Amino acid sequence: MSTATPGLALPEPLPADRIEESTERFDVVVVGFGIAGGCAALEAARSGARVLLLEKAAVHGGTSSMSGGHFYLGGGTAVQTATGHTDSVEAMYDYLMASTKDPDAEKIRAYCEDSVAHFEWLESLGFEFERSYFPGKAVIQPGTEGLMFTGNEKVWPYRDEVPPAPRGHKVPVPGDTEGTRIVMDLLRTEVEKAGVEVRFETGATNLVVDGDGADQRVVGLAWRSFDATGIVAADAVIIAAGGFVMNPDMVARYTPALGSKLFTLGSTYDDGLGIRLGESVGAALENMEEPFITAPFYPPSSRVKGIIVNKLGQRFVAEDSYHARTSYHVLAQPDSVAYLIVDSEHLGEDHMPLVPLKDGFETLEEMEAGLGMPEGALVATVNRYNEHAAAGEDPDFHKHPDWLTPQTAGPWAVLDLSLGVALYAGFTIGGMATTLDGEVRRTDGSVVPGLYAAGACAANIAQDGNGYCSGTQLGEGSYFGRRAGVAAAVRAGAAAG
Repeated sequence: MSTATPGLALPEPLPADRIEESTERFDVVVVGFGIAGGCAALEAARSGARVLLLEKAAVHGGTSSMSGGHFYLGGGTAVQTATGHTDSVEAMYDYLMASTKDPDAEKIRAYCEDSVAHFEWLESLGFEFERSYFPGKAVIQPGTEGLMFTGNEKVWPYRDEVPPAPRGHKVPVPGDTEGTRIVMDLLRTEVEKAGVEVRFETGATNLVVDGDGADQRVVGLAWRSFDATGIVAADAVIIAAGGFVMNPDMVARYTPALGSKLFTLGSTYDDGLGIRLGESVGAALENMEEPFITAPFYPPSSRVKGIIVNKLGQRFVAEDSYHARTSYHVLAQPDSVAYLIVDSEHLGEDHMPLVPLKDGFETLEEMEAGLGMPEGALVATVNRYNEHAAAGEDPDFHKHPDWLTPQTAGPWAVLDLSLGVALYAGFTIGGMATTLDGEVRRTDGSVVPGLYAAGACAANIAQDGNGYCSGTQLGEGSYFGRRAGVAAAVRAGAAAG
């Protein structure tokens, strides 16, 4: 099957008769050496499978290595316990069920029940999360602190439904980028120790299938490395080839908001090929229209005490929300225009210049006129907010009392959160529908035998920016990657038997 739009073309599956007696054979072939692919390959090899790991880039890591290093983990990890934070499997489960758009109870239950063990498995690679806590409001810990809140656990209505607990576990690397690289380096060492054959600068091009329709199963794949091409036979193929943020055609089709006016978060190889390989054999896709888009306006955390309004001078979101939740609601406003209003006492210094200063005003009336808002609208909004904040209340959006302070110390600053002005960044969330163990599902709910998916090309817990928690992609990518690796090895063993 093909299409006139190159970036949407589905690679034609190859028939099983392309596999010959001399064709290379592995039990499991993994496509992509990011966090999901690396964990899948390692667990498959540790389960006794002969594993081939293909990576299109010249080095391991993928987009995972670019990230800051947050893993969303809970249920009573050693870091939570050491820093005096009580958490339980049930609290973690209840929170994720409440905050996820269309939650898969089976996957969330398994992820939460296994979270402490997964935490320990990650540390067994050869690093430790620092037993320390960062209490401030930030995108990521500025230092090496091992724990912070990275979701909406303390945001209404969740804080009233579930006891809040911080679950953002950060690797011990300062800064907000490339922290995960240390995990990927350790993972590569373990992958090599386990006997996985790794081939860099080698990408998958087509799946090899046997049978037709509902009886079709994946039995291998075709690959390319520069001018060389070939076919590998396998009992199971695991696709962990990343998202599609670098594919303009797929972005235009599914997540057009990512296509302009913002910075994309991904590697060159986040081109959606893994997803399209799955589609070529009937994979169902989920949450493809839901990108993660954000422009954090903090730190400094004092700005969280400000007021966010749209072009009509109306509030529309609790300002203490996780930054992607705030951005999700900004994009839903008229013309995606929004402003953060902060008084002189809470503006602070620019730590996050992603959201620029638009102007300063001596009075609220001047601000209202200067922003072209309906007469009286902004003044009424700010006065109402200030009146209730003075009493420690927010009846409109239930902002946490910790962040409720009247904004009365003029002059006032206006920071521009509008799309196209603030520096928004984003990546894709949607991917192939999968079972708990990573088997790829068709649209009728049946599975494609022999095909598994994990990481950014699979749909699991992360579903939209409104409910996203930092660390979910690394957390679920590593966890469900591991599950897929074990399941693929079991399939290969059954086939061999």
